[in-house]
Amino acid sequence: MRTAELLTTARRAAELSQQELAQRAGTSRPTLSAYERGKKSPTVDTVIRLLAGAGFTLALEPQLLFHEHTTSGRSISVPASLPRLPLAKAFATVVLPIELDWAEPERRFDLAARAERARVYEIVLREGASEHIAEYIDGALLIDLWDELVLPRGVRAAWAPLIESVRPATTS
Repeated sequence: MRTAELLTTARRAAELSQQELAQRAGTSRPTLSAYERGKKSPTVDTVIRLLAGAGFTLALEPQLLFHEHTTSGRSISVPASLPRLPLAKAFATVVLPIELDWAEPERRFDLAARAERARVYEIVLREGASEHIAEYIDGALLIDLWDELVLPRGVRAAWAPLIESVRPATTS
């Protein structure tokens, strides 16, 4: 998203006029208008101040990068770091795309229910590509379910180094 779009989106989401946001952020309405139209480029400090005026923060999030592993002639996508989903998405009710759940198309899964979330995670880890993993898998919830998931040996082997690298050590 470009800076102009970001500022406009934040202002509209906060239901503020340009005049209201400009006052909150200590700038003029014409200057804010120029930023939103892409006619002027604000500094990062100015963007942060404008977003704060609209009730938002500027966040730096790691890009989700994937590595492909091949086992038994199949490619398995594994991220370099575990993805995190917003809570509403991590516990939503979902219908998996046909390429993932062709046996039960249109089946609804309630991710708030542990057993249903485990089933979705098994399907996505086994059948999914990188975009499916980014859409349906939350890393913290995956770690919580890891020992219970029924996965093919190759899938488990491909994911295990990542899971073990972030999993808390158990004491015996």
